[in-house]
Amino acid sequence: MDVSEELRRLAEACGADLDCPGATQVVAGEGNPHARIVVVGEAPGEQEDREGRPFVGRAGQLLDRLLEEAGLAREAVWITNVVKCRPVLFEGDRMRNRPPKISEIRAWNACLHEELRLIDPQVLLGLGAVAGRALVGPNFKLQQERGQWRKDLVLGTDTLITWHPAYLLRQKGEAYEHRLGEAIADMKEASARLLALSLSPT
Repeated sequence: MDVSEELRRLAEACGADLDCPGATQVVAGEGNPHARIVVVGEAPGEQEDREGRPFVGRAGQLLDRLLEEAGLAREAVWITNVVKCRPVLFEGDRMRNRPPKISEIRAWNACLHEELRLIDPQVLLGLGAVAGRALVGPNFKLQQERGQWRKDLVLGTDTLITWHPAYLLRQKGEAYEHRLGEAIADMKEASARLLALSLSPT
């Protein structure tokens, strides 16, 4: 069994033990299972739930742009989420996305930690506050700590948290341009750290 298949089966095994009302399937990570950088988002949305792949909607398109700006190809990194089932808010007969609950984040923590151990990256890039709290600790505050290097809780990996693409898409005008610029700078910083680590003597 290759590593990608092992990671997919890990996610599905974790999801089989959890209650995910409204979600149609587990959305496992994808990309290069030997990647030196792992991108960690929050949770699948409607499009991701439909296709069974992470970051394939509008936020995913923006993520692809951000990665490209930083010189990182999507197929060269591993992309995953803290929570791997779409969190759903029921409004009558309709369903819409919602942020993951703390209980859901905790329930998926062991799965994320094992995923990171199997890949063993040199750099982690977290997207949004949920990823920040899951990777570096429950007291992480995105507004104050975005763009600051930390160590993750599992492997002690160099970890940088930036804005989630979905959050960027909700900004308008100058706020959008400003936050977008910050996210691009953070992505470039993560890429530079990865290069520095790969060139450092072992």
